[in-house]
Amino acid sequence: MPIKNTSPELPKVSLIVSTYNWPEALNLCLQSIRNQVFLPDEVIVADDGSGEETRQLIESIISEFPTPLKHVWHEDAGFRKTIILNNAIKVASGEYIVQVDGDVILNKYFIKDHLFSAEWGTFVRGTRAMLSPKKTQQIFHSGNINLSPWDAGVINRNNAMRFSIFQSLGSRKEMSSRSVRGSNLAFWKSDFIHVNGYNNDLTGWGHEDEELAARLINNGITKKIVKLCAVQYHLHHAHLSRQNENWQNSIVQKTVAEKIMRCTNGYDAS
Repeated sequence: MPIKNTSPELPKVSLIVSTYNWPEALNLCLQSIRNQVFLPDEVIVADDGSGEETRQLIESIISEFPTPLKHVWHEDAGFRKTIILNNAIKVASGEYIVQVDGDVILNKYFIKDHLFSAEWGTFVRGTRAMLSPKKTQQIFHSGNINLSPWDAGVINRNNAMRFSIFQSLGSRKEMSSRSVRGSNLAFWKSDFIHVNGYNNDLTGWGHEDEELAARLINNGITKKIVKLCAVQYHLHHAHLSRQNENWQNSIVQKTVAEKIMRCTNGYDAS
């Protein structure tokens, strides 16, 4: 039986799920959210211009979803993930944001682990275990999302290990934006607004999450890396176009080198 957050000592959590035109994967992700032992206070699907099938999926489950489910959408005009994430977080009512991609399956303790890891003055970088093409197809065929680190087809299975008793030992802190991925990321909404959110100038695939992390760090917010908890499994898919990656990486390097604390075209412009 899922537990809802009624404790005044725990932050209210908004879970942001980014998606684009893969409703089959989004459906599995949403199923894994329904299975959480500790539900987020709301789920917001940040939809970067998906078609009708995604809208129909969300409408078909919204009335029976165990926590409020919102769909924030804009027109498909290319890869504009930063803009839709900013817009989704604008409507988030939670003081703490947990962010995932819509092509992952969450371990049932995912939200509980993030709540345990939440700490003022930090943002949290989690990891993910990758699934092979064959394992991904098996999951789509069977619908079975009860995954184990020991399953055949789980790659880098160390990232799928969860040992709650050692959770505090599996975390460390550093002031570096490297290897931050928006698919398993958590931060305080107030910190996000302070740095003006995601940089809308970064369009196309790559490094928007590292650039956000760099500005958080430039404002004295520490990166907290968590292991042995907050487990997720990434469904296999072909790589997206990375034609803008080098330029966007250069923006990250500039943000780090010049200690930029706030972007110009961000949350308040979306």
